[in-house]
Amino acid sequence: MNRERPIGIFDSGIGGLTVVRAIQAALPAERIIYFGDTARVPYGPKSQVTIRKYASDDISILMRYQPKIIIVACNTVSALALDVVEHACGNIPVIGVLKAGAKLAVQATKNRRIGVIGTQATVSSNAYACAINSLNPEIEVVSQACPLFVPLAEEGFVDHPATKLIAREYLSEFSNAGIDTLVLGCTHYPILRRVIEETIGQGIRIIDSAEAVALRTKELMTESGELNPFRKSFAPHLLVSDLPQKFSRLYQLFMNSELPDVELVEV
Repeated sequence: MNRERPIGIFDSGIGGLTVVRAIQAALPAERIIYFGDTARVPYGPKSQVTIRKYASDDISILMRYQPKIIIVACNTVSALALDVVEHACGNIPVIGVLKAGAKLAVQATKNRRIGVIGTQATVSSNAYACAINSLNPEIEVVSQACPLFVPLAEEGFVDHPATKLIAREYLSEFSNAGIDTLVLGCTHYPILRRVIEETIGQGIRIIDSAEAVALRTKELMTESGELNPFRKSFAPHLLVSDLPQKFSRLYQLFMNSELPDVELVEV
């Protein structure tokens, strides 16, 4: 019965849907419970105390569904409150997108110069640089906070002139940095990936933390023998803390699929 339990995923808003999409591609038979804290997005500008409180609230909602594994699809929580989630989950495995993304970036870089973009809280924590340098201390990490990317993604401005203008402003910091790898250190950012790729230029490997965490999840569940034995695919069970109609519209835009039910829950 343990193998039929769902994978629990949470994020501050719609960004974690990039993780849902990656998990569905890698593990199509798995049930997914997703919670987006749309009432309190974005997490990035908040204090560490507040982020840790939000993480505790978020995980308490997912634990009601007895998940067999938890994915922290929020880089800000992964950087500042992963221990809060691990403590609340007990023996349930927890995967944070930050470490998975850092590992994939280290494997990808050729010249040992990696760029990281993320929320203000994630960049200020220096968590990506620490995770990358723990794997290879010779790698130089150049980080840039891109706080406006989250609200742009939440509005669905995937190809808007404002998004392109702001991307040029943020990513100009890398023009002379000599990086060959760029980590999208927030799960909202893959929603804007096309604009980011066009702005950063050719020859730079983009690391999507959603893809990295999906690979790690598949590895972990294969090793533990907890893959769902059934071949049927399931629509994710979606939970939000506010604006379910807006979430529904953005879900259809980013997932390119029919909309499952969106349940409104209190935090």
